[in-house]
Amino acid sequence: MSPGTLQHPGPASRRPEAMPAAWRDWKRIIADLGLAWQNLRAQKVRTILTALGIIFGVGAVIAMLSIGAGARAQSLRLIEKLGVRNLLIDSIPATSQQQLQQRRQTSHGLNQSDLRLLGANVPGVRWITPRREMRPVSLLPRPQGAWPEVYGVYPVYARIHDLNVDQGRFFDATDEAAGTAVCVLGQAIKVRLLGYRNALGRWVKINDVWFRVIGVLGSGANSAGGGHAIYIPFTAFEHRIWDADFSFKDPLDGVDIALAPAANVLRAAAVAQAILSASHHGTHDYHVVAPAALLAAQERTQRIFTLVMVAIAAISLLVGGIGIMNIVLATVMERTREIGVRRAIGARRGDIMRQFLVESLLISFSGGLMGVLFGLLLSRLIAWSAGWQTIVSLPSILVAFGVSAAVGVIFGLYPARQAARIDPIEALRYE
Repeated sequence: MSPGTLQHPGPASRRPEAMPAAWRDWKRIIADLGLAWQNLRAQKVRTILTALGIIFGVGAVIAMLSIGAGARAQSLRLIEKLGVRNLLIDSIPATSQQQLQQRRQTSHGLNQSDLRLLGANVPGVRWITPRREMRPVSLLPRPQGAWPEVYGVYPVYARIHDLNVDQGRFFDATDEAAGTAVCVLGQAIKVRLLGYRNALGRWVKINDVWFRVIGVLGSGANSAGGGHAIYIPFTAFEHRIWDADFSFKDPLDGVDIALAPAANVLRAAAVAQAILSASHHGTHDYHVVAPAALLAAQERTQRIFTLVMVAIAAISLLVGGIGIMNIVLATVMERTREIGVRRAIGARRGDIMRQFLVESLLISFSGGLMGVLFGLLLSRLIAWSAGWQTIVSLPSILVAFGVSAAVGVIFGLYPARQAARIDPIEALRYE
């Protein structure tokens, strides 16, 4: 190639020219970080006190979000035990003979007639069962700890509440029709009554009647009584054992309904309410519980609670941001002459602004990291001391840390702009 020939610069020839510029930018940022770190170390106490606002704010936000998430998970578990697509109708026992007599003038209480009306008229009924409940007067073997509840139900109760039978089986339609003296034990009461040995085929005496154990529920039973209940056929409950507390109670303690997947739960609840109101002639001796409605109400309440708690915790971040603005403004005043010298030797306004903005970001970032650790520790401490479940999620950590970084930018921007606007001549004269 002759000396006078010009070569067209291709991509390969332009890339080396771009690399030094990028490297200069990185070196400038690294130099600003080093200078900011030195300046903050020179004022250790003031820097630490300023960072405390960010630390406490981030920690409080994470702790409040973890408490809210834990409360939501706990309430969801409790509601799911009832069955989201179920309707639970419970009778309200009278508190005295006088109240019972007043009720009986207009209402016969929750009974088999109501069961038939509900099964025939509530839209989308898949399974339905009456429910009788009692706490036995005598029980053999004698349980260790609290005594169980005894439930008299139809066999479909296991499907309504998604009971998991770990050993043996749940009683069936044949047992129900014959009123067979058989029972199914919850996991916890099985251990308290019969220990850890095989319980199938053994006998349990409930109020002077012996019942043969044909099944044991798994540890994750979703029934009303969970693993602390004994289940027997409804007919056996009616004809074989007596309830010592029956004097003030209705013929049925409750009716449990499982709805089809396509059914409208809230509409079914409204229909059930209307049927019972008509059959009981307006006497409110029952209440209808729709777990789906409880779930929706709980989620709304939980969202409000979480927003309020986070708003309260965010005040600490606001205070921390004001502290950052205060310390950077004070630093600008103390280093006015330094700013003048830097401007005199060629520093631009952007360089001065970036220098002080990096200092505020360094405080907020370091405070945010320590705040995350403080929030994790605080949530664990709350869970341990108060017995309250807390759940720390990655989004809550990212939100809290992101807000702390934003606080550093927002509250550091004004002092940095003020420093960049200082007249270099006036700054050199500043004492």
